[in-house]
Amino acid sequence: MEHRFEKRFASLQARHEGGFMPFVTLCDPDKETSLKILEALVAGGADALELGFPFSDPCADGPVIQNADKRALNSGAVTADFFDLIAKIRERHPDLPMSILVYANVVIAHGTDHFFKQAKASGLDAVLIPDVPVNMLETHENFLKCAADNEVDTVLIAPPNASEETLDKIAVLSKGYTYVLSRFGITGTENTFGRPVKIINRIKELHGALPILGFGISTPEHVKQALEIGAVGAIAGSACVKIIEKNLNDVPNMLKELTSYVASMKAATKL
Repeated sequence: MEHRFEKRFASLQARHEGGFMPFVTLCDPDKETSLKILEALVAGGADALELGFPFSDPCADGPVIQNADKRALNSGAVTADFFDLIAKIRERHPDLPMSILVYANVVIAHGTDHFFKQAKASGLDAVLIPDVPVNMLETHENFLKCAADNEVDTVLIAPPNASEETLDKIAVLSKGYTYVLSRFGITGTENTFGRPVKIINRIKELHGALPILGFGISTPEHVKQALEIGAVGAIAGSACVKIIEKNLNDVPNMLKELTSYVASMKAATKL
């Protein structure tokens, strides 16, 4: 099994750098443009990619990403298209760590084991299912077993109010990285992120998967602050998707702005 996240972040830490991981929704605004967008992110220096599987009711996401999901679905894209995009990027960038954020209904609708088989075949490293609590991952559909059987990591979310018991489970079960929420609520740039120092420190004490901070991160200064409080990297989603939304009628400028934005965020990871 490839461990691209661990390898990439070990390399970054050896160079005294943090990681920057942009998030975009697959097939937003359409499949052809989406592939160009993913290449623009890589060209800007993204250390890894987190990719959203469009869903009609993305409960963890704010209006910016909700609209991205709608655009992707309205384009006619389906799950096979999402995996095909991942496979294309994997072929072009064999060492690039990639994860997806996908809601449980999508996984179950395709058959949980079959979904993870497709994830593995596409070259995906990790899957985050935000609407399944940690204590439910082994019941009913048994997401953890299906993921492990297909050699796909399961990324878990560490909220800022996580109990010691919950953090203990997350440290054991989260693979690839741990998505540390900087604050409560939904995704978006309107409310800046918090400083969950205790959560990050506890994950490290428990030797859990890499703590990467997300929610509310949109500027290079936010990236610097995330690293200062102990995270090994930062994720920005809504800020990237806003660039896409703003440039729907000017794809060349969209790609230029995305590459420039990622480059500015990546520059902030150099300690």
